[in-house]
Amino acid sequence: MSFDEYTVVARVERLNLRDLRFWVRQGWLCPAESETGPLFDELDIARVRLLCDLRKEMSLPNDAVPVVLNLIDHLHQTRRELRALTRAIEEQPEDVRHAIVSVFHDLHARTARGD
Repeated sequence: MSFDEYTVVARVERLNLRDLRFWVRQGWLCPAESETGPLFDELDIARVRLLCDLRKEMSLPNDAVPVVLNLIDHLHQTRRELRALTRAIEEQPEDVRHAIVSVFHDLHARTARGD
């Protein structure tokens, strides 16, 4: 489902049109474009809520926002990759899964010790 900017402002209590448009200009939000203007999806609205938290609740300065967003985006990408890796491991025969878990625990223990 897609929403125009007025609907987004109506759905997100702490948001105003000026901030939404500024965030789009900054590239912090990348809505789809239509003949009538930007269209936002549910993921965009979740990001709007995150931006409201960062800017309005936490008073994060504008120059820090791209850094934080980049870190969060990387974290989400890493989580997606770990889920895919987990699915790939789960599809392996039991002996292979056990071998992977054993090596993982050994590597984790060495890392924790600083080896």
